[in-house]
Amino acid sequence: QVQLVESGGGLVQAGGSARLSCAASGRTISSYAMGWFRQAPGKQRELVAAITWRGATNYVDSVKGRFTISRDNAKNTVHLQMNSLKPEDTALYYCALDTKPYSNSWSSLSGGYWGQGTQVTVSS
Repeated sequence: QVQLVESGGGLVQAGGSARLSCAASGRTISSYAMGWFRQAPGKQRELVAAITWRGATNYVDSVKGRFTISRDNAKNTVHLQMNSLKPEDTALYYCALDTKPYSNSWSSLSGGYWGQGTQVTVSS
């Protein structure tokens, strides 16, 4: 059974930083794309950052230059380093693991495995 457990959320002041982690169990992540989604109240869920099994990355425009996604295959973990946080980054952040191995895109991430989410609140 695949499980994803996020950690690292909390309350952060605007301009501050936070690092989210997602620990996977039940599957070795090295062959799969992973990503971070977020959903704020009243807004649609969006893919914030993704990383393919090869390490190629993609970011939504609003976080480019501020967020960095990385993976540690040895620890079966993916991270999201968030810098220069803004109040509009406030959301529930979810980790996702693709179900298709060796995919060079992240288009199927939303149909993969999901964690329970971790709240990030940025105060102004």
